[in-house]
Amino acid sequence: MAENVKVVATNRKAGFEYFLLERFEAGLSLQGSEIKSIRAGQMSIVESYVDIENGKDAWLIEAHIAPYEQANRFNHDPKRKRRLLLHKKEIRELWNGVKQKGMTIVPTRVYLKDGRAKIEIALARGKKAYDKRAAIAKRDQAREQERESRVR
Repeated sequence: MAENVKVVATNRKAGFEYFLLERFEAGLSLQGSEIKSIRAGQMSIVESYVDIENGKDAWLIEAHIAPYEQANRFNHDPKRKRRLLLHKKEIRELWNGVKQKGMTIVPTRVYLKDGRAKIEIALARGKKAYDKRAAIAKRDQAREQERESRVR
């Protein structure tokens, strides 16, 4: 990670619910009070997802950016759609990936890079229940080995 990066929000559940295949960095089109809330760490992307309209525009949906208290009447809607700033080639690549069965686009983290809000999104395939159980078993086994190595 670069020096000028401050992670604001992460979606830890995404790695458990999906196989994250390919990652992209996108800019966020924000209103004035939204960037102030993000800098204060008041953002959640747990229930959010990315939608591509007509293969041309990418939108971040259901991301919650808390209202900025000092903005009073000039505040923003916390759950509004926000446009993602991507190159046409990247949008086309994501669109082709989503057309495949079982593929989706999930946001994994939001961070500030050189003073600008960026979001990392991933092309993902949903995990089945047995995949999730295997991941839990593997994590528990690694935790148990870590405990045993500390005791010795």
